[in-house]
Amino acid sequence: MHYTHTTTAKLLLAESDLSAVAEISALLACQGFTIKTADSQLSALQALEKESFDIALLNTSLSDGSGYSLCSLIKENFNIPVIFISCLDDENSIVTGLDMGADDYITTPFRERELLSRIRSAMRRGGKVQSVLEYRDIRVDTVKGIVSKNGKELYLSALEYRLLLIFLSNKGRVLSRDLLLGQVWDSDGSFVSDNTLTVYIKRIREKIEDNPASPQIIKTIRGKGYRVGE
Repeated sequence: MHYTHTTTAKLLLAESDLSAVAEISALLACQGFTIKTADSQLSALQALEKESFDIALLNTSLSDGSGYSLCSLIKENFNIPVIFISCLDDENSIVTGLDMGADDYITTPFRERELLSRIRSAMRRGGKVQSVLEYRDIRVDTVKGIVSKNGKELYLSALEYRLLLIFLSNKGRVLSRDLLLGQVWDSDGSFVSDNTLTVYIKRIREKIEDNPASPQIIKTIRGKGYRVGE
């Protein structure tokens, strides 16, 4: 059974506006991204030195200087795609960003699906799309859309598959029910109730857990949500 592809990646967001950080982080977390935030050139470069990222989103203005110079430094020293997200929509700003080596330039306010599409396109061009997710005996090939347990293929509905990708892409992170419901709404375009989410998670557990009554993969964190991994 094949499913719609969902991007999974580690993303650096360099943005000094806290409200923008919260908005963009919530959107991308719902899509399975692991996100590291930085509010300055310095903190962004420190993060890049310590960790590997699949893509960077930069504002043109940061707390300690220009996002343009940060883009130039990233392109000189790190092999990852860069996209600007900025309220500056004049031709000069856009051309400057692209001349600095950016792979794309998006002006705010942006449409959510457009942002996600451009991120995925930049990652595909840069060969940064993660194609396999694994945890314990569960393996997901996101290119072929195949889920397997101990080498045996499992059959999940499209929505079960999407939820499983979110869990596996956020190992160690507690995912709230509200976050998961928001993702289900976005992927399907129709209303999904809290009770329906419970049913979907129950069905996933029945397919991937050795003992669904005592789940060891998708664990319930009482009062907070769910988590895969420690």
